[in-house]
Amino acid sequence: MPHYALHALDHDGALDRRLAHYEAHKAYLGGPLPVRIVVSGPLLAGDGETMIGSLFIVEAPDRAAVDAFHAADPFKAAGIWARVEITAFRMRQVALAQD
Repeated sequence: MPHYALHALDHDGALDRRLAHYEAHKAYLGGPLPVRIVVSGPLLAGDGETMIGSLFIVEAPDRAAVDAFHAADPFKAAGIWARVEITAFRMRQVALAQD
């Protein structure tokens, strides 16, 4: 099944809005989805702490499923992301690190 990368950058000053919708976003990701999430997590500012966006690597039958996944995310509905790029992704290597 094809993989896709979703790279989403927040609007400037969106951190409070992001935090207000964070639980809904996490609940959505934990529910039934039209894609399988391979990797996901927040993008961080240079301080290594402040969330400034989101990154997903997903497995999906097609681009339409990825678009449906993105469209239903509470962060999208809340207008948190200023820019979202969705691109096909060919996964070659996987190395999982522990937090």
